[in-house]
Amino acid sequence: MRSRSVLTVLFTALVAAVLAACSTTSGGSGGGSDLQAVKSAGVLRVATEGTYSPFSFHDPKTNALTGYDVEVAKAVADKLGVKVEYVETPWDAIFAGLAADRYDVVVNQVTKNPERAGLYGLSSTYTWSEGVIATRATDSSVTSLAALKGKKSAQSLTSNWAKVAKDAGAQVESVEGFTQAITLLKQSRVDATVNDSLAVLDYQKSTGDQTVKISGKTGDVSEQVVATRKGSDLVAAVDKALGDLKADGTLKKLSEKYFGSDVTVKPTA
Repeated sequence: MRSRSVLTVLFTALVAAVLAACSTTSGGSGGGSDLQAVKSAGVLRVATEGTYSPFSFHDPKTNALTGYDVEVAKAVADKLGVKVEYVETPWDAIFAGLAADRYDVVVNQVTKNPERAGLYGLSSTYTWSEGVIATRATDSSVTSLAALKGKKSAQSLTSNWAKVAKDAGAQVESVEGFTQAITLLKQSRVDATVNDSLAVLDYQKSTGDQTVKISGKTGDVSEQVVATRKGSDLVAAVDKALGDLKADGTLKKLSEKYFGSDVTVKPTA
């Protein structure tokens, strides 16, 4: 998910200094309270891309901002008793904007990792994803990474999934993205494509295509979280909101709406 390339890692390191400078104004670090500021304003400012379907995008019919993350953010704001204000921001600038206090939280499939945990305040996990192998529904020859050896797999060369497929011994066929990979798969020009489970589930849910199936898993599991400034007391408040949304079934309902599956629970082996 939103766990980008080496360039993003370097960029993140550069803004760490900015985060430190801003920490005196964020909740917890300098004695202030981000939660109180949100409550006083009556608004939770949420950064999201607006161009990342099905998580954050504009409905082609109404142009309204919608998506899984957009609805999760709205539900969190409701639990906090405030309105939500979306700030559409390109991914490469999203953490710099957080450091500059342009918004309170980032809700945009932020992948949890040790580096981010050291730089930002991260919530509990609200989405789980895993690496999967997609094949034609009629093909039972590829059920694991080991079975990819010698097979053709359609992959975007800039994606980490291309390396996963190549390391498994697959012949990687370069494509521009997931849509093209599925097209080649359906045309029997490749045997498989390795990708994130959420991408495959979204494709199946939105198209109803039963000619493509998830035939195996790669063992790669990632967690997506809400990010805010380091030391912010919003983390605990967001965690409580997410816990309540999980308990009352809201998260599961939103998950099934967009993916046809409950991606709010940790995948089983």
